[in-house]
Amino acid sequence: MKTLNDFNFNHKKALIRVDFNVPLDDNFKVTDATRIEAAKPTIDKILADGGSVILMSHLGRPKGKESKYSLQHILDKTSEVLGKKVKFAEDCIGPVAEEASKNLQPGEILLLENLRFYSEEEAGDIDFSKKLASLGDIYVNDAFGTAHRAHASTTIIAQFFPNDKCFGTLLAKEIESLNKVLKNSEKPVTAVLGGSKVSSKITVIENILDKVDHMIIGGGMTFTFIKALGGKIGDSICEDDKLELALEILEKAKEKNVEIHLPVDVIAANAFSNDAETQVVNVNEIPDGWQGLDAGPESLERFKKVILESKTILWNGPLGVFEMEKFANGTISLGEFIAEATQKGAFSLVGGGDSVAAVKQFGLEPKMSYVSTGGGAMLEMLEGKSLPGIDAILR
Repeated sequence: MKTLNDFNFNHKKALIRVDFNVPLDDNFKVTDATRIEAAKPTIDKILADGGSVILMSHLGRPKGKESKYSLQHILDKTSEVLGKKVKFAEDCIGPVAEEASKNLQPGEILLLENLRFYSEEEAGDIDFSKKLASLGDIYVNDAFGTAHRAHASTTIIAQFFPNDKCFGTLLAKEIESLNKVLKNSEKPVTAVLGGSKVSSKITVIENILDKVDHMIIGGGMTFTFIKALGGKIGDSICEDDKLELALEILEKAKEKNVEIHLPVDVIAANAFSNDAETQVVNVNEIPDGWQGLDAGPESLERFKKVILESKTILWNGPLGVFEMEKFANGTISLGEFIAEATQKGAFSLVGGGDSVAAVKQFGLEPKMSYVSTGGGAMLEMLEGKSLPGIDAILR
């Protein structure tokens, strides 16, 4: 696996695919610069070597050239995070980009305009890829969030750098962390899978059953399993067409000696609202008109025991509707258990949009071993799929 450390960037132009698809407010100001901060170590290493940096990214889903999606909006914030004035090219290919690249001096940074202003980017167009490739000497992919897409700048471009391509620090760390869970894990390994639907996690569950010792299932998908087992779930969310599948998963887990842990009690509410009345009920006996919206105290005690005995922990998906304060306790407690296990030497990997949002919201991010930056890409790796953006560098 070629990384930045395999190259000296002195007097070289590094063409880096970053993921600067950051959220903007109504005044086009960046509201969360995490993704820009995540690329800093890669950029710093190249500049320290005496190289220059050309940054390529997309922003949003523009239809053609729409000024609201211009990367010019993130220029000031990028300069601030990188501690260096960043230059801007008002196009990502053609004479404007070529001129800006040609004039770039060692130690300088250039940000190209939004790649998705061209439909050729998502189409993986080879001529577009070639034009992008002409701007740099070494291609660096540091965008895990788009590694599962075979786009021009993430995958196709790599063929124009047969010997001069590598992973950036961020992407290398993502691969390493996932491999630590999927291939080189220290036992016991526990996967915590939450969220609302079994259907969105089915391939993940099937792929990791061979790799884990314990699986904690929480969140809304709990109730598909409970109903399949004959429990009464009241008005809780449930995928009725997946009841058979839930039983099959439990059977497969048994065959592979994987212990499945489902909640035994829940915080039930009489409406999907922060103002609803709540009660703690047995997960099998939720009354009609009530729905389970968080894990109950007895469930959390049991989950805590499993987590604290684990050496490797994967967390994907919340245990309850944590966006509402009344139903956030399960997710916060789970995060605290994982933080405690991590402090005692376990390796913890958190990934997937909602769990990442939760650890950030509750200040738990620094207490985890690694928090992944790519939701879809991470899920596909957990499903056992190979990612085109990664394969293109390995080839």
